[in-house]
Amino acid sequence: MTQIHNLGYPRIGGDRELKKAIEQYWKGHLSEAQLQEVGRAIRLENWKTQIDAGIERLPVGDFAWYDPMLQLAQSFNVIPKRHRSHQQASPLAQLFELARGASHCCANQAAMEMTKWFDTNYHYLVPEFEADQPFSLGDSPLLAQIDEAKALGKPLKAVLTGPLTFLYLGRNDSDNILHRLDELLDVYAQLLNAVADKGVEWVQIDEPILALELPLEWQQAFSHVYTRLATLPIKVLLTSYFGAITVDWPTIASWPVAGLHLDLVRAPEQLEQALRYWPSDKVLSLGVIDGRNIWRSDLKATINALETAQQNWQQQLWLAPSCSLVHVPVSTEREQLLDEELLSWLSFAKQKLSELVCVAHYLDGKADERDSHWLAQSQQVVATRQQSLRITDHGVRDRVMQLTEDDFHRATAYVERAKLQREALNLPRWPTTTIGSFPQTADIRQHRAAFKAGRITPAEYDDFIAAQIDDVIARQEALGLDVLVHGEPERNDMVEYFAPLLQGVAQTQFGWVQSYGTRCVKPPVIFGDVSRPKPMTVRWSAYAQSKSAKPVKGMLTGPQTILNWSFVRSDLPRADVADQIALALRDEVSDLERAGINVIQIDEPALREGLPLQRHQWSAYLERAVRAFRLSASAVKDSTQIHTHMCYSEFNDIIASIAKMDADVITIETSRSAMKLLDAFEAFDYPNEIGPGVYDIHSPVVPDATWIEKLLRLAAEKIPAERLWVNPDCGLKTRDWPETEASIKVMVDVARKLRQQGNH
Repeated sequence: MTQIHNLGYPRIGGDRELKKAIEQYWKGHLSEAQLQEVGRAIRLENWKTQIDAGIERLPVGDFAWYDPMLQLAQSFNVIPKRHRSHQQASPLAQLFELARGASHCCANQAAMEMTKWFDTNYHYLVPEFEADQPFSLGDSPLLAQIDEAKALGKPLKAVLTGPLTFLYLGRNDSDNILHRLDELLDVYAQLLNAVADKGVEWVQIDEPILALELPLEWQQAFSHVYTRLATLPIKVLLTSYFGAITVDWPTIASWPVAGLHLDLVRAPEQLEQALRYWPSDKVLSLGVIDGRNIWRSDLKATINALETAQQNWQQQLWLAPSCSLVHVPVSTEREQLLDEELLSWLSFAKQKLSELVCVAHYLDGKADERDSHWLAQSQQVVATRQQSLRITDHGVRDRVMQLTEDDFHRATAYVERAKLQREALNLPRWPTTTIGSFPQTADIRQHRAAFKAGRITPAEYDDFIAAQIDDVIARQEALGLDVLVHGEPERNDMVEYFAPLLQGVAQTQFGWVQSYGTRCVKPPVIFGDVSRPKPMTVRWSAYAQSKSAKPVKGMLTGPQTILNWSFVRSDLPRADVADQIALALRDEVSDLERAGINVIQIDEPALREGLPLQRHQWSAYLERAVRAFRLSASAVKDSTQIHTHMCYSEFNDIIASIAKMDADVITIETSRSAMKLLDAFEAFDYPNEIGPGVYDIHSPVVPDATWIEKLLRLAAEKIPAERLWVNPDCGLKTRDWPETEASIKVMVDVARKLRQQGNH
């Protein structure tokens, strides 16, 4: 019979219990023993949920305190040299210092670099491979978690990131990190032998780099790795997701693994190749339920598509979601913001397990009443979504069709605009600013919750927001920043905030997804054509500008970021949805300008993460993404300065496209990489202005003035100083006020020092 398994489950808890507990631990309000107990409770709840749904082989090892890649690095003693000098109280304390940075003995230990996990909105911590640090097996949480799960009496499957993905996604000081592969395999072998000793039969080894266009030497390394691991007393399920495997299929079929998992949601064409090449006596796991989006599956179509596969593999066919369910919310059961029809269209992690079980049971001819219910609901949803009047807005579609080439360009080239902007804004050299948000204090969160619950009136809430903006403007004036922001106290999230203000977009109540560490977001649900009924940000931006003679930035989130950080409708091309969002933002930009806002920031931190995993598809995506940004920004006067911001982006391979965005100023995250990201701007003659982030806002450590000055001098070696801005890496909403003010003061003081030196 078809075996039902799962690749991973959301680890944050149904009510973000993990986030809350870790943050209480950081504040000293929770002991490590108490935090460990919260983790055990979440893992047990997750396993029981999967058992109740009908999952037959439980994943163990998908839980991580901050990030699985970080946890694996720590388990293999991949600890950066700067963190080795201090003896932490426990492995967990060390893990959090690696993730967040630390300050010991009057010296700062910078946090490990963080970047996006393939084309998702999840961030992973980048392993740092140093030649003088050998791999060795330390304390692995996987082994303890296996002991916990064994008590449930179900077959287990260990979950582990593969050695090639681990090496490929890391940072190293060697020309060829593959020369350390055998050393790493020794450590994997030790760990997997320990797993096998605990009676675990299968290990799911995730190698998502198989969906990338890998160099030949990396492709060839797979045979070596899995031939070596095949000698161990444990069966390997080689797991790929997020796209089609790029290695040729005869080669894949020769690899000595016990099973192979394919993502049929992102790459359904792989099934035909598997039918042709994959041995029928080996396990084939098919990812048939979408682990990346939240729409109910067409279960009847899925069942029909799998009938041939079942005939071919019979007892060796496994079914799973396409990837780990960590990328979707936990459950729809508590949702109350969504109307009944829209909610019926959605499926979160818990519901996806039931969809998966339904498919397997129908294939095996053992469907019960619950399965019949899920199939009937699926068929009803397919029909109602196709017929629903809320999907299509002909006014929006007509407006997109009527766009001309002029709508995608500023009226004048940057060189001429820059002169007008300097006259209008009267900024000094090395102008200072921040990225947009300021601390979201407990007071702000409490007032927002009280307003939503109706415990305070709209007028009372507005008075509170106005007072917060007054305070933020006054603090920035006192610190000496040159271009101010209003601090965004009215915004819960840079994307979610816009959901209820746009037609065709819905907001969930409990649809939390982990972005990194304890940072969770609620992606909006784009279900229909998008438009802007009325201004969304003008009121508070104009109010803030009225409080200062200095320019105050209007803050917007760009079309590609709203798209990539939302759950997007599946019945319209994503590029078309981006154009609709861009038109809505274009109207907002024009209204901001009319309200006297002369600096407008349209953030696109998610531009690069939307890149297809295979390069031959990049150009089409980048062309549409860049055009959507320009559509949103191009209606303003030459004297209005357009900024954009990008997070965690490797710019070298897309720098030409970034230049085509034609933003007057781009701010980017560079502090964790010590300005290495600016190499792209040195090799490419970037024409506009750049603000390289000079301190890491994800760390509570106040930056050292010497460090900031060093970074800015490095930046000035690559970018002319007259085109450089000084700013933090990202928004400051997650920080506290004391560290925020202390950090900005250091940053402003360094900028003033550089100005003085430049005048001599």
